[in-house]
Amino acid sequence: MAFTADLRRKADPIWRKIAAHPFVRGIGSGRLTRRRFRFYLCQDHVFLVEYSRVLALGVARADDLKTMGEFAGVLHATLHVEMDLHRRYARRFGISTAALERTVPAPTAYAYTRHLFQVAASGTIAELCAALLPCQWGYWELGTTLAKGQRPGRANPYGDWVRTYSSADFGKLARWLRALTDRLAAGAGRVERERMRRHFLMSSRYEYGFCEMAYRMERWPL
Repeated sequence: MAFTADLRRKADPIWRKIAAHPFVRGIGSGRLTRRRFRFYLCQDHVFLVEYSRVLALGVARADDLKTMGEFAGVLHATLHVEMDLHRRYARRFGISTAALERTVPAPTAYAYTRHLFQVAASGTIAELCAALLPCQWGYWELGTTLAKGQRPGRANPYGDWVRTYSSADFGKLARWLRALTDRLAAGAGRVERERMRRHFLMSSRYEYGFCEMAYRMERWPL
């Protein structure tokens, strides 16, 4: 069994709960309240900014020019394609670019990005790939699952979200990161692979937490 397939098997209870979360189901059905989705878009903007910084650290931590170039390519796509789409999508829901940039990260968004930074700063490139994988792979899995449930001609205000994350281009990035994680795991020792497993599971928990954060529109208590 491939290393990432084993990771996915171990994380399956978490990923099932993500797929069944009312936030995800609400996107798929189109019944999620716009207030909740707007909150999510703002927090996702915060996440994408910090995610881009982590990808830049991936360029620095990579062990070879090929991997450096691949990370740089994903960083470019995130900064100049995904974030541009995100800003245009936000405007459709009445959120200006200035409002996105004023967003204060909610506790879960802050904690998730700090987790990724900690792995990027103190772990290996293999550990970083494992920590990043639940976001890239998980969104593609959710997107493709939700896309299969869409009825032709049915209006869904979140249909573009589903199409973005079920697209061939997004799937290509998910497969790239999964293949890279498998390749790096093959050259890693037992201790490093165990750290990779821990990071993957922790990021999977944060992915569930991100859904919960958006659905409850989580705020700082003080």
